[in-house]
Amino acid sequence: MNTTIRRATLKDAVVLSALSKKTFYDTFTGTCTEDDMQQFLQAYFDLDIVKKELANENDLYFFIEVDGVPAGYLRLMEDYSNFPLMKQWKALELKRIYIDKLYHGKGLAQVLMTFAENFAKEKKFEVLWLGVWEHNNRAIRFYEKMGFKDSGHTHDFPIGNTPQRDNWLWKFFEG
Repeated sequence: MNTTIRRATLKDAVVLSALSKKTFYDTFTGTCTEDDMQQFLQAYFDLDIVKKELANENDLYFFIEVDGVPAGYLRLMEDYSNFPLMKQWKALELKRIYIDKLYHGKGLAQVLMTFAENFAKEKKFEVLWLGVWEHNNRAIRFYEKMGFKDSGHTHDFPIGNTPQRDNWLWKFFEG
């Protein structure tokens, strides 16, 4: 299995939009109504929205590819709007990390997370942080294994009209 990581570009918008919708749906189907899910997918992963994000040089999307085929992606951004407490550090938010379920169990999430951590360290960030749904035990175990700690802070992350809450996790780097 030959894996590579590369920055997604505007030319990748159609593929990224489709992969985003698929991986989010696969991860969270059954946690909300189907109507709420479809509205969420349209609101956050619509092709025009993905194009706008890819056009922003500070909004960083990376694919992990297996034999040249996108198998997952991550999204990084220095953005303090969702968790203003982070402004006291140079902080990079891991906004998304998803692996297509066809590739689960192959170590791709670890490769992608290691890439994100190395990217953050290279750019002199002090901390990498993320939100994880409080009931996504698989993801929480993964993040803990990767060295993330629960910050003790939460935020609401509804899917449509379905209330949900995320926990903020963080990983500090030694200077």
